[in-house]
Amino acid sequence: MNRRRPLVVAAATVGALATAAFALPNLPSNPVTDAVNDRVFKERQKRFATAAEAPSRGGTAFALPSWIPKDATDVRIRARTSGEARLIRFTLGKTPLDGPQCAAGNPKRLGGTELAAKWWPRDTRAEELPECRDVHQYQVAVRGKHVYAWTDGTPSPGSRIPSRTTASAAAPR
Repeated sequence: MNRRRPLVVAAATVGALATAAFALPNLPSNPVTDAVNDRVFKERQKRFATAAEAPSRGGTAFALPSWIPKDATDVRIRARTSGEARLIRFTLGKTPLDGPQCAAGNPKRLGGTELAAKWWPRDTRAEELPECRDVHQYQVAVRGKHVYAWTDGTPSPGSRIPSRTTASAAAPR
């Protein structure tokens, strides 16, 4: 009996799992990658050709905040399924991005993003401005017509976060 065989099988299994862990979050959306992203990575992502195609309300992680102009295009969202963290990228149309809308107080600079995506540049930190956007505070960077915004779920100063019971009852789709 070959004593190296179990080691080879174990090494091949570890290699396959490491490759899957690296590749699956970056593969196009399909039932297999969606299931792995949901259960293992606790993340989902979607892409919409226009902001009008994305949901605007309700208990979905892909509902766009009201501050995103309706004529924005190439909208991409990566969301944590077990919290409020989100990355949002879109291209501005003719409607300019409005300014911060704090109900009270000033937004604070947050730590780094909890999420990552192939379409998210790694070097936005110096350009990010803390802004109040709807109920959550976002860090926003604008590069020409491209807007990059992320939140970890920190409430905007003076905002009232609705109860998660209704929002969390509906799983992200």
